[in-house]
Amino acid sequence: MKQTARVLGDPARPVNIRTASCTPTVASGSAVLTRDQRVAVARLHALLELLPTALDKELASAGITSFEFTRLEALHEADHHRLRLSALAARTNATFARLSLERKHLVVRAPCEEDGRATNAILTDAGETVFLESTGLYADAVQRMVLDGLDDAGVDQLATLTYGILSRLDPDRRLTVTAGGPDQRVCAAGPGESTDADATCAADPVPAR
Repeated sequence: MKQTARVLGDPARPVNIRTASCTPTVASGSAVLTRDQRVAVARLHALLELLPTALDKELASAGITSFEFTRLEALHEADHHRLRLSALAARTNATFARLSLERKHLVVRAPCEEDGRATNAILTDAGETVFLESTGLYADAVQRMVLDGLDDAGVDQLATLTYGILSRLDPDRRLTVTAGGPDQRVCAAGPGESTDADATCAADPVPAR
């Protein structure tokens, strides 16, 4: 018995199931990756999947994740342990909506005293304690999982390769890690100068006199 089915988008037109082609087509002009390229990208995917989980496991005893550690680090390094939300997001490569540290009472939000429209993130005493206690754990884990076996040239090569990818993912250089260019030597989580046009606006905390 001849089997037929309706073509999607045209319910009045039947198609013979036995003769219909199931061979996928490649769009005209589409790039085709070589085997070496596919292997390289597959390894990058695996790295992005496994590294955060592995680092989180190492920091479990401190009660924080590796992402939370980078936020504590940024606030620890900032003047008066505070940063505008936008600056904190830029320095930790994410949106501020993910600030789970508030629920752990390690960070609090507070209106900027100089501009009521702006909000600062402030490291609490508990947050400072957790950061100091977890610094060694994080450094040891990164050294063991990422840096062991790399000499200075290897570290530079890793920085260059990752910057090349990040600069295409962040073409407007919104993140601190790409804003400084490929030769940047300032830690992205540190309090270094921002390239934002409004970096010196009234929303920034004013140093105590």
